[in-house]
Amino acid sequence: MSKSGLADRLDKWIALTPAERQTLCAFEERPRSLRRGAVLMDDHSRGDDLFVVQQGMLMCYVLLDDGSRQIVRFLFPGDLFALSALVYGRSLDTIVAVTNSVVCAFDRTRITRLAVDHPRLMSLLLVLNQIERVITTDRLAGLGRTSARTRVATLLLSLRGQMRQAGLDVGDSFVPGLTQEEMGDAIGLTAVHVNRMLRQLEEEGLVTRQGGRVQLLNEARLVREVRYVDRFEGLDLSWLPAARD
Repeated sequence: MSKSGLADRLDKWIALTPAERQTLCAFEERPRSLRRGAVLMDDHSRGDDLFVVQQGMLMCYVLLDDGSRQIVRFLFPGDLFALSALVYGRSLDTIVAVTNSVVCAFDRTRITRLAVDHPRLMSLLLVLNQIERVITTDRLAGLGRTSARTRVATLLLSLRGQMRQAGLDVGDSFVPGLTQEEMGDAIGLTAVHVNRMLRQLEEEGLVTRQGGRVQLLNEARLVREVRYVDRFEGLDLSWLPAARD
């Protein structure tokens, strides 16, 4: 069976037909390697391509008026991105490789054909988009309403959840893959403050760190204390249209 990170992601929710899987595999026929720190596209970039992450981790960010950076989204294998080009004709944020990565470009006209030929797949992309929107909303809402400790803990739980959905082999122990500066830019803290909160979580016996790896020692307590909600759970897909041959 042909491999596709995007197809594998959607197949977790609903059994794809061979035709649906083959259609999604065609999105990943043009792989491009990126080294850590490489800019794939910056804000206002114009182009006709959309992308799927095949390997690695990327981030999307915007620059604020004071020159600071706000990271708005992290991308993992199976994630589809640059969809803003469909509506605005350009990228609205800058997309950078966090790790050595592989992305696959495909022409945006494929989305038109997908909507016509495979409305169930198009609906599943809508589901993905809404999950990503809610995850981003949760994180941004927390910037002004939760403590620094809660923000750091929630980010760790969220990253681990996204990695699991991407099919990465992670358990209680995982590698976030981010510098403390990058973590801070995602949750509105300085790198120094992030480090302080990580040390506090260690002192409380909730996590340990070694060599860039984080281990959750008491996940249930951490989830309860920060009121973390896994947005990949509790999905209602009963409204999806039937698959087409």
